Amino acid sequence: MTTPSPKSGDSLAGFGYAVSAYLIWGFMPLYMKMLTHVPPVEVVAHRVLWSVPIAGLVLIVMGRTGDLVRALKTPRMIGMAALTAALISVNWGVYVWAIANDRALDAALGYYINPLFSVALGALILREALHPAQWVAVGLAAIAVAILTFSAGVVPWVALVLMLTFGIYGFLRKTLPIGPNQGFLLEVILLAPAALAYLAWLGPSGQFFAGSWQDAALLIGTGAITAIPLMLYANGAKGLRLSTMGILQYIPPTMIFLIAVFIFDEPFGPARAVAFPMIWAALILYTATLIRTARAARA
Repeated sequence: MTTPSPKSGDSLAGFGYAVSAYLIWGFMPLYMKMLTHVPPVEVVAHRVLWSVPIAGLVLIVMGRTGDLVRALKTPRMIGMAALTAALISVNWGVYVWAIANDRALDAALGYYINPLFSVALGALILREALHPAQWVAVGLAAIAVAILTFSAGVVPWVALVLMLTFGIYGFLRKTLPIGPNQGFLLEVILLAPAALAYLAWLGPSGQFFAGSWQDAALLIGTGAITAIPLMLYANGAKGLRLSTMGILQYIPPTMIFLIAVFIFDEPFGPARAVAFPMIWAALILYTATLIRTARAARA
């Protein structure tokens, strides 16, 4: 990997990896929209199953299979990975359901407020000190969710589940003492028996066999669009500053938002017209604080 520049702290390779991952995630709704006729659980099962050979091949090429073997012999490691695997599988399932049921805007909302949830999580659990502007950002996000709840009469559960599962997943993933690529493969290996059992239970009635060859190809392809961006992201994070990653992470929800409004034609509505600008203002506050903190640390 390219060594980060001493002036910027960012490497060109790291930037390329991260942006590639975020662009794939941003365009993913278009891919998942082609699978709306397939039950979300079946889609998730295929995401798990076809991710295994891709992630395994990457580890073989990297020569890091020994790390995985050691992890599989460590009960504590397996227990921690089982928890993170459960969280990410729920996240995938809700995301697939949201796209299939014209709730992509809720998915965008969930991923917009995820970094603010992570900040709050760090303050509450790790007792990390927050800048006043960060508390204001978290407060704005909470008010925006309250507005959406009051307007719709129901809690925006899709956004909240995506926020909670991905936020807690990221928090726990940092404590998993294994590399990001090895950790991902460990997670899908642990999920694979359940995925295989479910697909075996479906048998010939599953969309993979009962559908067209295009359906089968799309389901196989879910492994690539699941594994590749996660591993690109993991490698990109190594070559970029936290502040740079903090800014780039808004690429996917922004793309999902634009796709939902202009391609999927999902209704925006007055409540969202108020709530989303509040979220964007919160993210600007959060990002500005992140950049100032990073500059102060370098100084």
